[in-house]
Amino acid sequence: MIAIIDYDAGNIRSVEKALIALGEQPVVTRDKETILAADKLILPGVGAFGDAMERLHQYGLVDVIRSAVKKGTPLLGICLGLQLLFERSDESDGVEGLGILKGEILKIPDCPGLKIPHMGWNSLEIKPGTRLFAGVPDGSYVYFVHSYYLKAADTEIVAATTEYSTHIHAAVEQGNVFACQFHPEKSSEVGLQILKNFISL
Repeated sequence: MIAIIDYDAGNIRSVEKALIALGEQPVVTRDKETILAADKLILPGVGAFGDAMERLHQYGLVDVIRSAVKKGTPLLGICLGLQLLFERSDESDGVEGLGILKGEILKIPDCPGLKIPHMGWNSLEIKPGTRLFAGVPDGSYVYFVHSYYLKAADTEIVAATTEYSTHIHAAVEQGNVFACQFHPEKSSEVGLQILKNFISL
């Protein structure tokens, strides 16, 4: 069973639809027992870092997510879901993230001719041999919507990068934890392949 963690995150339905298109029957839930019993977990998200952490605490999901990761359940963070896995964000000073991975979320620097938020298709430079991007050609385009970006403390965990005003860590994988800053559920065939790779881990 694939559980999509529901904390009023914004892009839950589009993630659910993409998984259904791949023949899965995902469960959208914030029930702790269901989350801990799931074979795979997806942490989606659109919105502000501080608000999202507040809701995760409100629904009692912070320790549940940490416990599921600790016991080895594969977890995929998407967009804000990626950012929440790290320690802190420029967007919400003083708010601690889940801290499952080491690194911080920084504001995309202003750059003449580039709009922020970064909305649209960007190409990825994919690290060879990553599980999330198996069968995905280097240089593939995926869909982004964000104003903040990841700077991982350990570049070894970075599975793909992109350039937009700065060097962006666009995807990570470490053990059973995977995450994308872009939206695979809105990234056409490439995105479906990435979701398929995660499902078949």
